[in-house]
Amino acid sequence: MDQTLAPIAAPIPVRASSTDDPAELLRFAIDAHCLGAAALATLVEIHGGAARSLGAHMAVVADGRFCGYVSGGCVEAAVASEALLAMAQGRDRMVKFGDGSPFFDIVLPCGGGISIAIHVLKDVGALQHVLDRLGQRQAAGLVYSPERQTLISVDPPLRTCWTEGDFLTVYRPRTRIVISGQTIEAQAVARLAEGSGYDVIVRGWGEGDRVAADIIDPFTAVVLLHHDLDAEAAILETALHSPAFYIGALGSTRTHRRRVERLTALGFRRDDLGRIKAPIGMFGPTRDATSLALSVLADVAAARLVAYA
Repeated sequence: MDQTLAPIAAPIPVRASSTDDPAELLRFAIDAHCLGAAALATLVEIHGGAARSLGAHMAVVADGRFCGYVSGGCVEAAVASEALLAMAQGRDRMVKFGDGSPFFDIVLPCGGGISIAIHVLKDVGALQHVLDRLGQRQAAGLVYSPERQTLISVDPPLRTCWTEGDFLTVYRPRTRIVISGQTIEAQAVARLAEGSGYDVIVRGWGEGDRVAADIIDPFTAVVLLHHDLDAEAAILETALHSPAFYIGALGSTRTHRRRVERLTALGFRRDDLGRIKAPIGMFGPTRDATSLALSVLADVAAARLVAYA
């Protein structure tokens, strides 16, 4: 009888979740590393069009499970296979897909090309540091060195990029939305924002002055959905003194003129008043709460992209 042992088949990649939230991906990688081998794949180069931005991650476990996206879903299984190979060999690797790639059978729908750095995790201290900072609503950074095959935490760079042969990734807290109002519009915005994965805080009538300064940080949008200027006054003043990246207020152009007159009398400058998006939203006028909620959240998302491109 032939006693030759057959080679052990490599695990088949299987998606464990559909999340693309960086914090969830890093947590998945940390948990996987604690149970065995794991790898972190990062989108580090884009040629032409791409479905994801630089720094997008996938986390891959030695048993084949993975989560995250580095494209629109067309190469993720192939990336997971490459990560499994890297773990089996015990060393990092760089792979290309699309334009200029040796994988001629994998074509990106956008017609471009992407490069993925696959790092076999040796420890997860740097990842945990990023999660700790995000938990404190602070930006964080990681530096990946292909030459040294290391991953270390650093003060966050201004943007995700290559520098001196290392790849720097910046992480920022998820968007927080402070919603002021006890209106049907406020309820609709809160529901949609929660469904979008935002950190949602709702304040009703008379609660505006109770919004602590540290609640409105640079990653916060303040949405005022009152039908009375008196009701919004306290939280609007708090917002104007804050680093919020977006401040929007319900009301017509005529109502906003009255709002500006009030704030000017209180000593606010033109630059301060220019921060207020009023009438609120990306498109309008709207005539129902759901349309308004879509308009507001689209405006918030666009403002976040501009603030932290």
